[in-house]
Amino acid sequence: MHLIMASLRWISWILIAHLFVSTFVHSDSSSLSNNPQEIPKKFLQFAKESELFDWMVGIRRKIHENPELGFEEFETSKLIRTELDKLGISYKYPVASTGVIGFVGSGQPPFVAIRADMDALPMQELVEWEHKSKVPGKMHACGHDAHVAMVLGAAKILQKHSEELKGTVVLVFQPAEEGGGGAMKIIEAGVLDNVNAIFGLHIVHNIPIGKVAGRSGPLLAGSAFFEAVISGKGGHAAIPQHSIDPILAASNVIVSLQHLVSREADPLDSQVVTVAKFQGGGAFNVIPDSVTIGGTFRAFLKDSMVQLKQRIKEVITGQAIVHRCNATVDFLENDKPIFPPTVNDKELHEHFQNVAGDMLGIDKVKDMQPVMGSEDFSFYQEMIPGYFFFLGMENETSGHLDSVHSPYFRINEDALPYGAALHASLATRYLLELQSKVNSPEEKRHDEL
Repeated sequence: MHLIMASLRWISWILIAHLFVSTFVHSDSSSLSNNPQEIPKKFLQFAKESELFDWMVGIRRKIHENPELGFEEFETSKLIRTELDKLGISYKYPVASTGVIGFVGSGQPPFVAIRADMDALPMQELVEWEHKSKVPGKMHACGHDAHVAMVLGAAKILQKHSEELKGTVVLVFQPAEEGGGGAMKIIEAGVLDNVNAIFGLHIVHNIPIGKVAGRSGPLLAGSAFFEAVISGKGGHAAIPQHSIDPILAASNVIVSLQHLVSREADPLDSQVVTVAKFQGGGAFNVIPDSVTIGGTFRAFLKDSMVQLKQRIKEVITGQAIVHRCNATVDFLENDKPIFPPTVNDKELHEHFQNVAGDMLGIDKVKDMQPVMGSEDFSFYQEMIPGYFFFLGMENETSGHLDSVHSPYFRINEDALPYGAALHASLATRYLLELQSKVNSPEEKRHDEL
């Protein structure tokens, strides 16, 4: 009898243990959908753990030491693919020359994308530190090395919860953001044709760490470039009547271009025309045959961009004729495509506020004013709903941080967990909220990306 009672006790304990483990496993596997408000905090806690944080820092520093310009990101792409292989994440390569598109989750709809740009700038780094750029004249001066590390960090978080994702997260590692229009090439490749929404971020030096900023509607301006050659007739500076002076013509062109904003644009429609390049002549007493000028123009409305482009050409050619010169104008669209304005989707703005608020506290989620800078993330937003926001990394105790595109630009790596967790949280929560809509019988959809 004693033996029978002991056996029954063991069976009871086994049954209790089985029920406990089953309950725990079930609870853990359904934790994301059961407690969606807790996802951002859970993901941030995971991203701050030393294993994941140190891994992201290591990736960021490797990329920073070996910067590559637009459509040349071969080693960066190789590093990304190596890490995705280790994580067991499938991907497509090459896309848009050097781009990588990864997939985490069910492989089925709905699809939501998170994006990182990969390219560096043609600048000499002047920050002296252990992981300074090893390539003369090239530098990650815009934080794209951190952007890649954060999306890879998000991928690691998402892969840990891949069986719980209610759809598929598409990881977009994009080449050539710095003027090359890499986003446009990604779109042309067709890899995002069935994506429901896309999120992107940019680190910023003047917002405190742990805070983010965004807005609904226009966030960044559309932008384009122009270059003009104004040709006259060179000669001796002492006898200008025997010459046709292209420098005088170019000077009047520059002054007249400023009137496009001050006298032709609606004061409530923010626009910029800046001439930042003026090349001509090499001697103090010689009038050159030609002068080259160049610059950028920006606006928040596509119609305004079209109008500015037309008027810039008319002003340059017209003023050249007034001064007896000829002019040719090139908008450089083959190498530097015109960026549309970056316009954030209203519903995604609300989604961003909810997710970031749950992670950081709603007081850390700031509405910002539009900025005249530009981003080729805007190409995605012309095709699908998109949301772009800024991630703070300022920490007064660690010293002053210079702005992007400065040779002294530095990254506060403590921002990496916030970016990774936000990417993962925005995507995960979006899929959870969209699931019921996608499963609706009225919804027409494809079954694969």
